[in-house]
Amino acid sequence: EVEVDKSTGKVLVKRFLLSHDCGLIINPDGLKNQIEGNIIQGVSRTLMEEVKFDSSGIKTLDWNTYPILRFPDVPEIEIVLINRPDMPALGGGEPSSAPIAAAIANAIFDAVGVRLRDAPFLPERVLAGMKKT
Repeated sequence: EVEVDKSTGKVLVKRFLLSHDCGLIINPDGLKNQIEGNIIQGVSRTLMEEVKFDSSGIKTLDWNTYPILRFPDVPEIEIVLINRPDMPALGGGEPSSAPIAAAIANAIFDAVGVRLRDAPFLPERVLAGMKKT
């Protein structure tokens, strides 16, 4: 679930629900912690993380020029684990990162009718997309 400020283009992910099937779950708390971290990192990458450079080199050299998601902007996270004791433990973690950008892109489309394909979904990219529709 996202909120899009139509005047600024800023996207705020309000809630993220992720269902995860990784076979046999051995440590559900550890698995949830890993998935939660992947969601937070994925939201951050999707909305704001971008390495900028020009002909002289990389311009993103510190946290001021390479912003990351801060605690006030962390969404409510709900994780549904699917335990399949008849399967081997297939690992948790990284697979939960894969759908994050697509899920946010679809939520933005549902909110304002803009189909974004270039991450990060910076406010100026959202505004440019809204001008096209």
